[in-house]
Formats: sequence, C-alpha cells, structure tokens
Amino acid sequence: MSGEAVFSSDDLEAGRLLFAKPAVFMKGVVNLDGLPDEGPAEIAFAGRSNVGKSTLLNAIVGQNGLARASNTPGRTREINYFDLEGSLHLVDLPGYGYARASRKEAEQWMALTRDFLRGRSVLRRVCLLVDSRHGLKQSDTDVMDLLDEAAVNYQIVLTKIDKIKPTALASLVEATSKKIIRRPAAHPFIRSTSSEKGDGIPELRAELAALAVL
Repeated sequence: MSGEAVFSSDDLEAGRLLFAKPAVFMKGVVNLDGLPDEGPAEIAFAGRSNVGKSTLLNAIVGQNGLARASNTPGRTREINYFDLEGSLHLVDLPGYGYARASRKEAEQWMALTRDFLRGRSVLRRVCLLVDSRHGLKQSDTDVMDLLDEAAVNYQIVLTKIDKIKPTALASLVEATSKKIIRRPAAHPFIRSTSSEKGDGIPELRAELAALAVL
C-alpha cells in the first residue's frame, strides 16, 4: 500500500525489545512549569477526542491499564508523561475537537500545546492520530498548521482500521498522502493501525524505536 514504510526484521525486533520494557506513568502536566527536565527522546501523541489515543498507547507498550481512556470525551486537559526505563518518554497530549468544548477550552488547548511544541528540544515527533472511519477533519488540519508553524515533525497514524474495508483504507491512505505532501513538517509515510487486532503495531513500534536512538 502506498504511503507506508517497510521495515526489516531487525527493525521490528528493535521495536519489540524497546516496548517490552516496563512503561510507567511519570506525571500529568497542566502548565509548562510542570514539565519534566529534558532527558531521553520524546514522542508525543495527539488526536481528536475519541480517536483511540489511550487504547493505542496501551497497545504499543503492551499494558492495558497504562493510559486510561476517559468515559467523557474531551475530559483530559493535561499532558501525561510515560517513561520506558529512561530509554524513551511517551507524551499523551490532551484530546481536541470535542464538540462540547467551549471556544475558551479550545484556545487553552492550543496555547498549552503550542508552548509545549516550541519548548521541547528532545521532542522527536508527534504522532497525529486520525480515525480511519472519518479521515482528516478541520480540527486535524488546524493542528497540522500549528505543527508546521512550530516546525515539529509529525506523522499521521490512522486508527481503528479494522472498522473499515481494505479498499476504503487504501483510498484513505492515498487521499491523505496527497493532502500532506506539501506540508513542511509532515512525515511522508502514513501508519495504519488497529489496537484491537494488533495491525500495524509492530511497525509503529519499529518507527518510534528508530527515533529513540537519534
């Protein structure tokens, strides 16, 4: 399928070994003063509310209870840090695009996220999660504009691909690739995943493991 990178068995094994390490919750951050000191590489995860971000994080580390999904979409309003034995930090950014969020809440999210993105020299990439059933929404485009402005590398990660047909997925990957091709900070390869079935998880681990050693 176009738009996806291919990994060797060594790459996949490196990803498996990294994410086999115990992952632990470090802290929740509500303002920049609470950010941890810069240490190992950081990979951040962003996405619309109910995109499956917590479920994907749990699937990547193989721990069902690490990142907790809220029963109320859009409820999480802090940046959550997780540590893999000092080898890599995973950063769970607050969900965005929830219809009931006020304009003030949306502006606060953008302000906190913008300041975070501009201030972390160890941030290697933002995984921008997109529900494969819906594709890119205006709120996703707004966040991509923010990432482009901040010159932070980001990669589209499609979620819940088990919910759509392979032909629809292929069309979505092609259409999304065309939409990001001219964006300066966008990674050219799109990753397709299913947390429920495990599809694409080994490849995503391999991709993130490569960033951890840069």
